[in-house]
Amino acid sequence: MRILIAEDDFACRKFLYKFLSLYGDCDITIDGIEAIDAYMIALDEEKPYDLICLDIMMPKMDGKKVLKAIRDIERQREIEESRRVKIIMTTALNDTTNVFDSFESGCEAYAAKPIDTDKFIKVMERLGLINKEG
Repeated sequence: MRILIAEDDFACRKFLYKFLSLYGDCDITIDGIEAIDAYMIALDEEKPYDLICLDIMMPKMDGKKVLKAIRDIERQREIEESRRVKIIMTTALNDTTNVFDSFESGCEAYAAKPIDTDKFIKVMERLGLINKEG
């Protein structure tokens, strides 16, 4: 599995990298512009990401705008829905507006920080990214 971690906080980035490296190859970006650049490079190299963990609060471009941009690119390139990247929004914010906006824009899941790894694994299983263990 190919994973992109878009996270501006060093501690969160390091935690997600260590955790998600168990499940696939991880790339890291630290702002919204880099996240879109990494996504486009992966598409152009025909090695698209399977999962993007996208922080809502990032410099240069926030995660909600990045999410919308990625979904627009997928529509423009006519990528069929079953082959679109799975996006899990991550945030320390705890308000229903951000959750609702993220789902409206096309994310598959939402993870509150600090990340609960057991719940995160269940979400990846539900999304078909990993097989159920045991």
